[in-house]
Amino acid sequence: MRTFVGSWTCAMPVRYKSFPALAEREVEGRDYRIGLRKRRGAIVVIAIHGGGIEAGTSEVADGIAADDLSFYAFEGIKSRRNRDLHITSHLFDEPQCRALVNEAPGVISIHGENSKRQVVFLGGRDRDRLNALRESLTSRGFRLETHKKLRLQGLDPRNICNRAKNGCGVQLELSFGLRCSFFKSLSKTGRLSKTERFDLFVTAVREAVL
Repeated sequence: MRTFVGSWTCAMPVRYKSFPALAEREVEGRDYRIGLRKRRGAIVVIAIHGGGIEAGTSEVADGIAADDLSFYAFEGIKSRRNRDLHITSHLFDEPQCRALVNEAPGVISIHGENSKRQVVFLGGRDRDRLNALRESLTSRGFRLETHKKLRLQGLDPRNICNRAKNGCGVQLELSFGLRCSFFKSLSKTGRLSKTERFDLFVTAVREAVL
């Protein structure tokens, strides 16, 4: 079994501490949308802070999943204040996501981090896949680090990335600088134009997890 033992801390305070609380005030199709593709027996790639919440994360998750892996994205589509839709990873309980993750043999969770440097912060409890990712990403020139903040290391067993059948998963925190290098810009229209570096990253992650 792939495991990693460590400590964790609670995430920063957020407006909504559960999906039911969010759904009471926000409207699907107006404020947020959910994308989902299920592939039987496949690991799932998720972006629970997609769209305008942590820009570029749902596009990256979608690219990694392609046609053969399961995919889930919760995307903020408000004209502003999409950050209000951020539900912390260990509290994220949107039913479709939880059901998909609980049945999956593994999880890759894509997040956005605010550093201007171009870096991937590796986290999660799936030691085997993390080792494979280190080798694959490093060989393609990506800078890898462990985030100094424990809450961004994906170690909490309640974290949605660790809710698969094996009880462990991978969390990739992609810095702002790195995400900027993946697209023409991080605006809604800019994210439609992906760069060669985006393709290189997606290829590296797929190679490591398949």
